[in-house]
Amino acid sequence: MAEFTLELNDDQKQVRDWLHGFAADVIRPAAAEWDEREETPWPVIQEAAKVGIYSLDFYAQQFFDPTGLGIPMAMEELFWGDAGIALSIVGTGLAAVGVLANGTEEQIGTWIPQMYGDANDVKVAAFCSSEPDAGSDVASMRTRAVYDQAKDEWVLNGTKTWATNGGIANVHVVVAVVDAELGSKGHASFIVPPNTPGLSQGQKFKKHGIRASHTAEVVLEDVRVPGHCLLGGKEKLDQRMARARERAQSGGERVKNAAMATFEASRPAVGAMAVGTARAAYEVALDYAKTRTQFGRPIIDNQGVAFQLADMRTQIDAARLLVWRASWMATTGKPFESAEGSMSKLYASETAKKVTAQAIQILGGNGFTREYPVERMHRDAAIYTIFEGTSEIQRLVIARTLSGMPIR
Repeated sequence: MAEFTLELNDDQKQVRDWLHGFAADVIRPAAAEWDEREETPWPVIQEAAKVGIYSLDFYAQQFFDPTGLGIPMAMEELFWGDAGIALSIVGTGLAAVGVLANGTEEQIGTWIPQMYGDANDVKVAAFCSSEPDAGSDVASMRTRAVYDQAKDEWVLNGTKTWATNGGIANVHVVVAVVDAELGSKGHASFIVPPNTPGLSQGQKFKKHGIRASHTAEVVLEDVRVPGHCLLGGKEKLDQRMARARERAQSGGERVKNAAMATFEASRPAVGAMAVGTARAAYEVALDYAKTRTQFGRPIIDNQGVAFQLADMRTQIDAARLLVWRASWMATTGKPFESAEGSMSKLYASETAKKVTAQAIQILGGNGFTREYPVERMHRDAAIYTIFEGTSEIQRLVIARTLSGMPIR
């Protein structure tokens, strides 16, 4: 078991510097353009694929880093470059994590490579869980999956929303209700292969931030997928639901569903994204405060500005420590007995919103314009307290974990 450390090893430092260079040289120069266009930055994704950043091999190496710091370190550097473009580069990862968390070895080997494509023909994937009436309330999910035993096929019907890469993805991972009586415990995840009839893109959302990342509805109308596209397989699903029914009858403990397993695995990574955005805004504000003069001196000479910067840096470092702790715990198999994963996501997300707002304040009127990147960073930061579990949901998870009570 890897010991917890705050020092990156030489290999990790080399990867960090490589990612930072790509973020500085490729992502940042393109950030404003793709934010304005509100389109998927395919050329940037292709550049990432050419150098090996957008690939299964790269993310596997970081995912299996024994210290647990590979993924958060990578997320921080890419999102330091720009949140919208970075999410377009890493958005496929959520679908990949869904397959890794719930799929068989054969499913992992078959579908994850198809999510990425190659440098000459890049692909993306989408994880589809949220619905118009079921965001945080996953038990209210309406998308249904019905098994056609005669054909060994699952038939999916419903509408998903807020899907990153939804509709443009080569592979969609869809969470659907198999047994409505079991609530969230009756859910399962399905692979929808490329060009499957019945799957279409619904509304594409025009967003406040992360505009370079494609977000849309996914409509499923009698979508038939082969039996082997049920993640984990039917035997495993039947066993899991049987246990859930037994626990429900006996009043036993609740069972995690497939979507929640995916979110739990990815929350520290989202926290790392928030740290990257916060750090980027802080650095812009610090440089500005050193060079902007008012009343004959740099504005950083004023306590009101200097103390803000001190607080910003302190909060960023604290957020990173929480993210690293949670990532190390997850990798080394330590249980989140105090909801450390949710803690990291909650604190880092709130820090990103606060720090980017403070950066705008330090830049004054300039910070409010698109001539400076902190305006975009502040818009981007708003998403961290919303997606993959709102801050309110994180607090609920933490409170329930600490108290052992069904807090509502």
